[in-house]
Amino acid sequence: MTVVVVGAGIAGLACARELGDAGVPARVLERSDEPGGRLASVSLDGRFADIGAAYVTADDPSFQGRLQSWRIEGLARPWTDTFRGQHGPGPMRWSAPAGLRSLAHSLAAGLDITYGTEVTELPEAEYVVLAMPGPEALRIADLPAARDQSWDPVLTAVLTYPRRSWDDFHGMFVNDHPAVATICDDGDRRGDRAPVLVAHSTAQFARDEASDLTRDETSRLTQGGLTQGGLTHGGLTHGGLTQSGLTRGGRPRVGRGGSRDAMVTAVNGVLGIEEAPETAYRLWPYAQPRPLPGDFARSGNVYLCGDVFGRPRVQTAWLSGRAVAEDILRVRSGRPPSSPRRSATS
Repeated sequence: MTVVVVGAGIAGLACARELGDAGVPARVLERSDEPGGRLASVSLDGRFADIGAAYVTADDPSFQGRLQSWRIEGLARPWTDTFRGQHGPGPMRWSAPAGLRSLAHSLAAGLDITYGTEVTELPEAEYVVLAMPGPEALRIADLPAARDQSWDPVLTAVLTYPRRSWDDFHGMFVNDHPAVATICDDGDRRGDRAPVLVAHSTAQFARDEASDLTRDETSRLTQGGLTQGGLTHGGLTHGGLTQSGLTRGGRPRVGRGGSRDAMVTAVNGVLGIEEAPETAYRLWPYAQPRPLPGDFARSGNVYLCGDVFGRPRVQTAWLSGRAVAEDILRVRSGRPPSSPRRSATS
């Protein structure tokens, strides 16, 4: 292959799409069964809930155009520019009626993608693109730019209540709370008024919870998506965690003291909710990066891209993947690679 892209998150898909549009063969290898990475959605009782990125924002003209295309296709819609707890005017936050993963499926359509493939060494190709967090890239190749990365974890909780009993809101930043950082009204985000909230923990809370997990528990809690058949209703599977890394019903102990109780108590306390919800969890070990300069990193014929190269958001990952594709096209045409101001060359 001319180019092998490892990782079918938004950065890898954007890279492969740009190369394909230019006529350069690119194969994508993805270890999970679906594209999207942290652009993740799961199906609960026939409806989608976003468990990775909470929304999409855009201030780059090219990505604004991409969002408008998704809007025309009915895949994305403007959601809100107002979160409780935000300081000053906020950007327009976009949501996806079928879940944010549907945007990844749109980018993946027609690409050469092999799912369920765990890559442990550099593939043979003219160029290799590692579209993933640095700690994961280090399992494949020892890249200086991967060693330089620093990431914080996040634990996501999906809370399904018997009814909507809280005052209307879109989302909120829970400032200075020890356990919960953000809460989104997923019924408002989807537009169906379902009694579902999605909460994201603070980094320290997720770090403390993860420190008490066994390797097997961590694997279950961090890998895969979720379908209706993957839920456990009222019981426990594999010590409280399903194969997909989420659990529902029962009282699983997840980490130090049981994060189910801690996060439910926090959300109910903040919103004044009295009912107990059914819960589902997903741990993201590499959720919030410390930004690095440039659009991507390059070491020989190996590229590293993702949302670590700029403000950590979906737009950054998309732009990073496209920047790698543009650099590959530049080099293949005989022009010099991008300048160090654009690429964090190693």
